[in-house]
Amino acid sequence: MAAEAPSMFSLASQICNHIASIFSKPTDPHPPPLELMVTNLSATAARNGRVFLYGVGREGLMLKALCMRLAHLGLSTHFVFDMTTPPIASNDLFIASAGPGGFSTVDALCSLARSNGAKVLLLTAQPESGSCVKHASVVCYVPALTMANDEEATSRPLLPMGSVYEGALFVLFEMKL
Repeated sequence: MAAEAPSMFSLASQICNHIASIFSKPTDPHPPPLELMVTNLSATAARNGRVFLYGVGREGLMLKALCMRLAHLGLSTHFVFDMTTPPIASNDLFIASAGPGGFSTVDALCSLARSNGAKVLLLTAQPESGSCVKHASVVCYVPALTMANDEEATSRPLLPMGSVYEGALFVLFEMKL
């Protein structure tokens, strides 16, 4: 008799528990991700700044969801490369994600935002070694596996190819901002 396949409820519980465990990991010397996000978004809103967001692939989809959430909260938000995205300026905040630490597009956009005087908040799972870190004003460390370090998993991961990082971003962005 073959082993019984896990139920949908069991798989969903395992996935949710795995993502939830990310938020119990220490982020020292970096502040907790939620605290960092709230502090920077509040400061941007207080100075009448706009929020610009960018990420590649599935990370980008999570940031598009955050962009929509922030717009619903009344902030002026723009996803980079949308047709209506204005130029970034010194009062603005650029939030970018580079889970594995660097992508050439994210590097270039972070550099451009900084050169225009904007504050750059970088979300990453590689806060010490990624190429994007050098352009960040603030590094928001999300201690989750990405595609860059999936091989570190001790067993076949339930959420491979960076899904843990992207799931953690989704949960982080849904927390009370």
